[in-house]
Amino acid sequence: MAKKEHVSETPATQFLRKHGIAFSEHPYDYEEHGGTAVSARELGVDEHHVVKTLIMQDEAAKPLIVLMHGDRKVSTKNLARQIGCKSVEPCKPEVANRHSGFLVGGTSPFGTRKAMPVYVEESVLALDKIYINGGRRGYLVGIDPRAILQVLPAKPVTCALEE
Repeated sequence: MAKKEHVSETPATQFLRKHGIAFSEHPYDYEEHGGTAVSARELGVDEHHVVKTLIMQDEAAKPLIVLMHGDRKVSTKNLARQIGCKSVEPCKPEVANRHSGFLVGGTSPFGTRKAMPVYVEESVLALDKIYINGGRRGYLVGIDPRAILQVLPAKPVTCALEE
């Protein structure tokens, strides 16, 4: 994609620049409830390389971030077991917005309003490049997945289920 489509800064891109993380910008036409299937199709990449940022909460309603392949679901039971919680469930959209500072569909793990624990599906880290939300709907950034471990308090977990 041509570089002509520069997108204005978001808290996520400011965070990445501040930490010296190289990224490519990938704007696309956002579709309500389209999910990673739409962004993968629009960018012409494998949905497995598109990483979704999920704001979840434990049994005490403490928020956490889960980074998962676009073509996989999170086994909340496996995740809870691995992180020492009784249960984990997705936050309601308005609660997720409040915790992250981003609209659902535009949530990035970078530059969130609140610092939250981050859990990344281990196999994401093995990819050469991932496409992850850059802080607004219809905007992904391409980065080296290992950069996640450099700039976020991320812990690898194994909790992926086939979609």
